[in-house]
Amino acid sequence: MNIRDLKGFGLKSEEMLAKVDIYTAEQFMAADPFQIYKQLKLKVAGTGLNSLYALIGAQQGKHWLDISANQKNEILLKLDEMGLAPK
Repeated sequence: MNIRDLKGFGLKSEEMLAKVDIYTAEQFMAADPFQIYKQLKLKVAGTGLNSLYALIGAQQGKHWLDISANQKNEILLKLDEMGLAPK
C-alpha cells in the first residue's frame, strides 16, 4: 500500500516522509509517530503540530481533524516530555 492511500495523507505527506526514509505504508505503520515528527522537525522547516496529528491520525485510520481534544492534550504532554513542545 502506498502512503498516500492512508486516510488524510497525500503527495505532500509522501514527500515529507521520504525525507526521513519512510517510503511504504508498512514502514510508516511500524514507526513511532513522535520519532518521525522529531526527525521531520530537523529536516523540514515549518513542520508543526498538524503534521504530528496527521501522522497519528493516519496510523489510527482517521483524519487529523478527527483527533479528540483529550488525545491532543496527551500528545502535547508527550512532546513536552521529549523536549519538542511548541513554543
